[in-house]
Amino acid sequence: MDGPEGSAGQPGPAERSHRSSVSSVGARAADVLVYLADDTVVPLAVESLPSLSAHELHRAIREVLQLPDIALEIFALWLVSPLLEVQLKPKHQPYKLGRQWPELLLRFTDAPDDDVATDEPSLQFRRNVFFPKRRELQIHDEEVLRLLYEEAKGNVLAARYPCDAEDCEALGALVCRLQLGPFQPGQPTACAVREKLASFLPAHLCKRGHGLFAALRGRGAKAGTSEQGLLSAYRRVKEGSGDSEREASLRTHFQAYLAKCHELPYYGCAFFHGEVDKPAQSFLHRGGRKPVTVAISLEGVHVIDNREKHVLLGLRFQELSWDHTSPEEEESVLWLEFDGNNEGTPVNKLLKIYSKQAELMSSLIEYCIELSQASEPAAPQEGAYGPSSTPGSSLPPAQRPQLRRQGSVVSSRIQHLSTIDYVEEGEQIRPVKPKRTTSFFSRQLSLGQGSYTVVQPGERPDQS
Repeated sequence: MDGPEGSAGQPGPAERSHRSSVSSVGARAADVLVYLADDTVVPLAVESLPSLSAHELHRAIREVLQLPDIALEIFALWLVSPLLEVQLKPKHQPYKLGRQWPELLLRFTDAPDDDVATDEPSLQFRRNVFFPKRRELQIHDEEVLRLLYEEAKGNVLAARYPCDAEDCEALGALVCRLQLGPFQPGQPTACAVREKLASFLPAHLCKRGHGLFAALRGRGAKAGTSEQGLLSAYRRVKEGSGDSEREASLRTHFQAYLAKCHELPYYGCAFFHGEVDKPAQSFLHRGGRKPVTVAISLEGVHVIDNREKHVLLGLRFQELSWDHTSPEEEESVLWLEFDGNNEGTPVNKLLKIYSKQAELMSSLIEYCIELSQASEPAAPQEGAYGPSSTPGSSLPPAQRPQLRRQGSVVSSRIQHLSTIDYVEEGEQIRPVKPKRTTSFFSRQLSLGQGSYTVVQPGERPDQS
């Protein structure tokens, strides 16, 4: 069986873990239930289900939803459960993969046997990891935009896409506009927003503390501030030029929401579960591990702290080398190597990401690099992560204000990671010596002579 194109241990908000996507209705026919990002179900009656390919099922869904041909590139079929999610290739047969689900769980997750025995995936119609986000700006079909918007909104509300409070409020304001209509000053609007606050903002910004401890921690004030910030942002939502027509108005706000999400470096990524070592604390050297999410896209890799909901490390492919160790050798690990410094001395940094999905992540990185090299020069990728020196870059710095905020959730926090710092001298790996001339790993994005680009302090003030 060919390996899946993308998978992760933390499914998104549209998961249907307890429902089957297949139900028999006859000897040769079956109902297939396909779940959309907006929580609706598309039932399909199909013949010869066991031999049906993902491509054929994809075509049937497009016909039912009356989507344009471009939807073949934009969306993909996924098998998703609370334990694992897999993007299917066109030639994959969803029914057979569903039957092999326990084997996939044993191979790519640490789930207990009882959970493996009861877990059942649902079939979902979601964004294709390999569809470049720059092409979304060219989409005008309202239904396609709506599906992309619903998926992005779900990921923002579930904090799968960590956002700064200001960005959460701006995105929530667009959701208010789409659900409640144009802003109307007065108490009814404020009440409507307050009653449905969880529909507009991530849960950690909606929580209202009670009692003395909450007051001391300022949680109540924080929740109130977010609510007021949301109302202020809602008031500032601009209406498009075609607002006399409902469809033009909705399309404008869908596009605005997606354009804002494009500023997040992990938009459209495949997500994987893993753990990293914590830095040693105090003289007792207490470390341990912390759970992380690894987000991989056509542009790079981001390691996200599951608890704190912020980025620990963000790297473009030009800035890293990588490899993985298989379970047969030792514990499954994805290794990321990148440039850094130790007390002012340039060094190589190695990050160990413990995950049974290390093999999947390594393969996805390699495939994303191949796609990027085949379709795009390296320079345009820089626009999504740091200031670009290329004239005419598709994302000038002015469009990425949150990336320049001090303490932004999208800024790397190397100090929160335990890395191995080294230089390579001949065959000896020594700590903190003059900068090495070759990579420890052979896998990296080749940019001609030399290795990947040195991390620029001006682009990543938190990387030191």
